[in-house]
Amino acid sequence: MSRLYFLTPDLDTTVNIAQELDELGLTREQVHVTGRDWQHLEERGVNNATLRQTSDVVHAAYRGVLYGAPLGGLLGVLVYFVLGSDIGVGAMAIIVGMAIGGGLFGVWVSTMVGVSVHDAKVDKYEDELERGAFLMMVDVSDQREERIRSIIHRHHPDVTIDKVTAWERQHHLGTGD
Repeated sequence: MSRLYFLTPDLDTTVNIAQELDELGLTREQVHVTGRDWQHLEERGVNNATLRQTSDVVHAAYRGVLYGAPLGGLLGVLVYFVLGSDIGVGAMAIIVGMAIGGGLFGVWVSTMVGVSVHDAKVDKYEDELERGAFLMMVDVSDQREERIRSIIHRHHPDVTIDKVTAWERQHHLGTGD
C-alpha cells in the first residue's frame, strides 16, 4: 500500500477527483483531503484529513513510549534503591510500575508536541494550501496505482504526484523533499 500526495487547484477539481476515485472503489478511509476551505469539502462529501494524516502525532506517540518506558524503569530502579524495601512492595513491581508510568507519560507529552508539528509531506505544500489549493492523500494498492495516477492526470495533467510507500510511512521516511 502506498500513499500518493498531490495538489488540486480548486474545490470543484478536488470533488471531481474524489468522486471518480469513489467510483473506482476507493473508500472514504483511503482518500483524505486537507486545505483552508475544509468546511466546503465536508459539505460536498469529501473526506477531510485528520490530525493523524496531517501531523506527526503517531510517530510522536511511538517515540514517547520508546523513551518514556525505559526512563521510567530507570527511575523505578532509583526509587527502589533510595527507598529500599521499607515501602513493602517488591523491586519488580516498582520498576514495572514506573516503566508503565514513564511510557504513558512519554506518550502524553510527545503527542501534545506531535499534534502541533506538521507532517513533513504536508508541510512541503503549506504555501500552496495557504493560497487556496487542496492536498489530496490517496492510499492505493501497488496494483491499482497506475490506474489512479491516470485518473488524477486526466483532471490535472500538470500535477506532480509524490509517493510514500507503506514501509517508508512505517519508518517515517519518504517525507519532505
